[in-house]
Amino acid sequence: MNTPSIYGLTLDQLEAWLLEQGQKKFRAQQIWDWLYIKRVLDFSEMTNLSKDLVALLSDTFLLQPLNQVVVQESADGTTKYLFQLEDKLMIETVLMRQEYGLSVCVTTQVGCDIGCTFCASGLKRKQRDLTAGEIVAQIMQIQHYLDEKGNGERVSHIVVMGIGEPFDNYDNVIAFLNIVNHAKGLAIGARHITVSTSGLAPKIREFAENGLQVNLALSLHAPNDEIRSRMMRINRKHPLKEVMSAIDEYLEKTNRRITFEYIMISGVNDRPEQAHELVALLKDKRHLSYVNLIPYNPVAEHIKYERSTKKDILAFYDILKKNNINCVIRKEHGTDIDAACGQLRSKHLEKATK
Repeated sequence: MNTPSIYGLTLDQLEAWLLEQGQKKFRAQQIWDWLYIKRVLDFSEMTNLSKDLVALLSDTFLLQPLNQVVVQESADGTTKYLFQLEDKLMIETVLMRQEYGLSVCVTTQVGCDIGCTFCASGLKRKQRDLTAGEIVAQIMQIQHYLDEKGNGERVSHIVVMGIGEPFDNYDNVIAFLNIVNHAKGLAIGARHITVSTSGLAPKIREFAENGLQVNLALSLHAPNDEIRSRMMRINRKHPLKEVMSAIDEYLEKTNRRITFEYIMISGVNDRPEQAHELVALLKDKRHLSYVNLIPYNPVAEHIKYERSTKKDILAFYDILKKNNINCVIRKEHGTDIDAACGQLRSKHLEKATK
């Protein structure tokens, strides 16, 4: 890895680094103030620091580790960004305008090895994990974009659901969560942050012990092992019994509601019998369960899959509701741009190789 991003340091780590350099510990809070409150774009703008310290920061860290390559803005205000990292690899980040505020979906890996057969993210195998600094930088890049517009808008919510499996990059994701949640920095509330996993059971258990008040979502997508293993290769390693056992442990330790993400794919997982199977799977945890039914975004490379009809989605929804399963049909964002996760990156990489 090349020059690290300063965004990857927690406040404690920055204090420790400054002390190692013979600097005063209180400078860390000044630097954080410049980074996250004033949100400067260059170390030279940190005017209450000595020239020597500014030079040291400039020589040691990157302040802007992402280079904006493409921006696609949807009619509904959803904005999709393609960023280039320092080593020229590409990632995607998405800004979504919700009723409750501005939500950013961040990427945690370059590519993905989970192997979901319906997903654009997995079309390119994982090349590396992102550092905590590169994940934080996605939030900062979008916040700078909002600052430039001058409307006083602020990123208020985060979903860790972009390219990659967050729990396959666990330590960097946890560092990222601690940085963006810190009261002296961006101060994005833990309950405004959701981390999604495809079902890495040991990491779900570890996350339960972490103490963060961050929300957890499970990419479930099927009510039984037979369908889920066809859709998601990870299910062969961590089948539903193991995953649900880890979820039970998480619920018992945290008493926090969990969201089950369920992509609706025609003729694959959207039949009434599968809705009833899902009810049976979740019946003992109904009080802390919330099912998010997601209309599938078709991907050109996965032509065997089509989105469920509106009629089938509503029928599925009705079965869940009648059996007292909390659920919602997710409102779609950015359908007039490359809406599926990883789609913009895949298209750009294809063009580059032609």
